[in-house]
Amino acid sequence: MKKTIFRGAATAIVTPLTKDGVDFETFGRLIDWQIGEGIAALVVAGTTGEGSTLTDDEHRMVLRFAVERAAHRVPIIAGTGSNDTEYAISLSKYSCDIGADACLLVTPYYNKATQKGLVKMYTAIADAVTKPIILYNVPSRTGVGLEPTTYLELAEHPNIVAIKEANGNIAKITETAALVGDKLDIYSGNDDQVVPILSLGGKGVISVLSNVAPRETQMMCDLFFEGKIKESAALQFKYMPLIKALFSEVNPIPVKSAMAAMGFGENSLRLPLTQMEKANEEKLFAEMKRLGLIK
Repeated sequence: MKKTIFRGAATAIVTPLTKDGVDFETFGRLIDWQIGEGIAALVVAGTTGEGSTLTDDEHRMVLRFAVERAAHRVPIIAGTGSNDTEYAISLSKYSCDIGADACLLVTPYYNKATQKGLVKMYTAIADAVTKPIILYNVPSRTGVGLEPTTYLELAEHPNIVAIKEANGNIAKITETAALVGDKLDIYSGNDDQVVPILSLGGKGVISVLSNVAPRETQMMCDLFFEGKIKESAALQFKYMPLIKALFSEVNPIPVKSAMAAMGFGENSLRLPLTQMEKANEEKLFAEMKRLGLIK
C-alpha cells in the first residue's frame, strides 16, 4: 500500500492577484488562516489558483512561497500539470526540489490524448520526479478523461499514488474504486460529491468550498471517518446551496469574489476570466451571509 498524502479536505487555494502581480502578503495570510482552521493540505497553483494564467516565474514563486510559508504544517501539493509534457516535467521537478510534498497533474488539455498517450505522458513525468503524483481527471475542462482501466495501469508506478476525480460520473468512479482497490487513493474533485465518494472508500476532497469554509469542509470528512455518516451528510446538504453558488460561473470566478468579500485581497482575475455577473454575486453573498461567513 502506498503512503496517503492527506486525509480529509485539501483546499485548492486561490492565488490573490492585483494588477501588478501576485499579492504575497494576502497569500501568506490566507495560508496561515487555512492552516489555523484545520485544513488537511493545500493545493497551490491549480485550476482555482489560476495556474494557467500565471507566468512561469510567478508560478514558481507562488509554489516556493507556499512551501516556505506552510513550513511543514500541512502538505503542499503543487499544481504542475500541462499539455506540454516536458514543461510538466520541468515544473514538477522544480516543485520536488523546493520541498513540495506532491504534484497534481491534470490531463493534457487542447491537444488531448489517447489512453495510451496518457499512460506514456504520466509515466514519463512519474519517472522524472522524486515525490508522489496525484492524477487530476476533469474532462469537462480538458476534453479528455482517464478511464478506469488506465488508472489501473498507472497505479503500478510507485510514484503515482492518488486521483483527483472530477468527472462527475459516480458510476465510473465506482468502477475505478473497484478496480484499483488500495493501489490509488481517490479524492473527490467536486464539492457536491464529497460524501458519495467517501462512501466508496475515498480519502477526502480537493475542494473549492474550503477556501471559504475550511473547518466545515474538513469536518464533513472527519465526521464520515468517525462513522457519523448522517452528520457528515447533513453538512453536505447544508452547504449545497453555497457550493451551487460557487459554481454558478466558471471556477474560480465566484470563489475569488467570495474571498475578496471575506477580506482576502482584491477581486482580481486574469483574462479570459472576468468578474462575476451581479445577479450571481448577490446570490453567492446571500448564501455566505446565511452561513455566517460574511455580514
